[in-house]
Amino acid sequence: MCEPGGAPGEAQASMPRPAPGAAVDPIALEPVDEVEIVTLVDNVYDGLLTSDERTRRAGFGAGVVAAPQFDGGRTDAGMIAEHGFAALVTVQRAGRSTTLLFDTGRSPDAMVTNAGRLGVDFGDVQAVVLSHGHFDHAGGLAGLAGGRGVRSLPMVLHPLAWTRRRIAVPGREPEELPTLSRRALGGEGFEVIERRVPSLLLDGGVLITGEIDRTTEFEHGMPPPHQAWTGSGWVHDPLVLDDQALVVNVRGRGLVVLTGCGHAGAINIVRHARRLTGVDRLHALVGGLHLGGPAFEPVIPPTVDALTALAPSLVVPGHCTGWRAQHALAAALPDAWVQSSSGTTYRLTA
Repeated sequence: MCEPGGAPGEAQASMPRPAPGAAVDPIALEPVDEVEIVTLVDNVYDGLLTSDERTRRAGFGAGVVAAPQFDGGRTDAGMIAEHGFAALVTVQRAGRSTTLLFDTGRSPDAMVTNAGRLGVDFGDVQAVVLSHGHFDHAGGLAGLAGGRGVRSLPMVLHPLAWTRRRIAVPGREPEELPTLSRRALGGEGFEVIERRVPSLLLDGGVLITGEIDRTTEFEHGMPPPHQAWTGSGWVHDPLVLDDQALVVNVRGRGLVVLTGCGHAGAINIVRHARRLTGVDRLHALVGGLHLGGPAFEPVIPPTVDALTALAPSLVVPGHCTGWRAQHALAAALPDAWVQSSSGTTYRLTA
């Protein structure tokens, strides 16, 4: 945390933390044969997007619902889009398939509704991972708890995910954000596992990064209106230290990095994943990159330059990436960039 109003403490908290060289003890992330990412919730749904060999879209036929104003009494509802993110990740290795849920969207019903329209069975989910504590990534937990019918599902999150936060724009009344309740989650049967450091899941085939090193000169995090409660007062929270990413190593292809909001910075996250695993090749980057809005527009050009140098095969910026960054990434990486949309499945194989 840091002092508000541009004090030295704020500048120090926003400074990159040096992490030169390769990780001293690289994490033995086991290569997998295939990873499938289903975007259950995103900010956009476009029923006209087409599928290809690695991308399967949910078209207009996803979700038939009652609608008496139509002949036949029904219509094709498609998928729900909202300002939030949720993804289902299935990893295949040595003939075994395992699944986890990464974030849950904003509202209690969007994720479970979309899952139902896609035929997703949450009974197959082995664990839940929360990228961070912001409500637009945890809101669907209520619907998940009410619909699974299975108790004691492990949930991995950073201990700061419980932090009270607010948006305090000068000249406006501060708006406190919904805060996760540890007691409520425990009462719903979630087995909460708090980790600051990296975690290996699914028999070593999935890495959760833990706290991410801030090593770039241009990714400084959230602007001053984003504040956290310390127990005695509100202070600027630039780093969102609970921000974590999910990493998979596809055999012979390289790393697949999945972000929720990417508050640590897209390039910081990718660098950290490479250092932790010892794998240099970035195969795919999927999820929110938090480059939307005036505070983040100066970060777009260096982010695009750094990502272009990494030459990923697939880039699917979603959620909070923002339209200006989407356009810049699409122009710089025309063969890799893919439009995100609720209900889309990305399949990456060895």
